[in-house]
Amino acid sequence: MDSIQLVKKAKAGDKEALVKLIMLRKDEYYKLAYAYTGEKDDALDALSDMILILYEKIRKLRKEDAFYIWSKTILVNCCRKLLKKKSKLLPLMVAENHPRRESLEEYVAKEQRVDLQKMLLILSVKQQEAIKLRFFLDLEYKVISQILKIPEGTVKSRIFVGLKNLKEKFGGEY
Repeated sequence: MDSIQLVKKAKAGDKEALVKLIMLRKDEYYKLAYAYTGEKDDALDALSDMILILYEKIRKLRKEDAFYIWSKTILVNCCRKLLKKKSKLLPLMVAENHPRRESLEEYVAKEQRVDLQKMLLILSVKQQEAIKLRFFLDLEYKVISQILKIPEGTVKSRIFVGLKNLKEKFGGEY
């Protein structure tokens, strides 16, 4: 069954059809949420928020072929809301009861992610957002513009200026 038929069934109240739609692109959803939040648990929280909203509002979707763009836009908004909420909380130091030993590869990968996240912090939130969607998730400019609900030229501009700022600050090519 193709996704258009699944969307029609989901709009008619078929919960299983909605679950199938989500599961067809579960990896894309997770990557998007993780690129925004940078944390596994936060990404999963945003995903569960998105699923709840999809369940409640699927009937309002006008164009069946726009389901995935619509759902990713909802996911981005869930991530933004979660990050905004987290930024208002005071950070607490929590000791782990069972520290896990990381392999050298995991440690290096984690350190590189942290370095990259720190580098992106010099950019505006809008530039970070566009760069993450383009380079972390390999989304096309058109898709990014649809998700963020901004013109494609604005997406390209944010990415260009953001990369230029990174180059000026850290050197290298873009």
